[in-house]
Amino acid sequence: MAVLANAEAGEIAARLRNLSVPAHRDLRAPENGLVMLRGRVGGDGAPFNLGEATVSRAAVRLESGEGGFGYTLGRDGEKARLIALCDALVQSRDFGSAVERDVIAPLREQLMAARQRAAAETAATKVDFYTMVRGEG
Repeated sequence: MAVLANAEAGEIAARLRNLSVPAHRDLRAPENGLVMLRGRVGGDGAPFNLGEATVSRAAVRLESGEGGFGYTLGRDGEKARLIALCDALVQSRDFGSAVERDVIAPLREQLMAARQRAAAETAATKVDFYTMVRGEG
């Protein structure tokens, strides 16, 4: 789910076009809403309400009965529907391995490569501060 949530909707749709997606219907049409973000002071302190974030969600059911749910940050209802479709397809015996191989695995590789590039760019700007201790005192 994290891979799909971090992917672009167009990328997911393009990869799903290569599969013969079975008939499916919306259980819950894509809709937008808000969720409360919670934080903790220092990571382990008392929780507090940080603010709200916009999310989109959707649910689909395959003709064979598998149901899928999709959530994503932002107002992209189509992306939530595509995530829900992938969730349902992964649960299917007929399509699960194909979705993992042809949709999720390539998107995971793209995501990891982008994260490695960002880490390399960040590491290139690292500054090592060296403090010389004087012999006085």
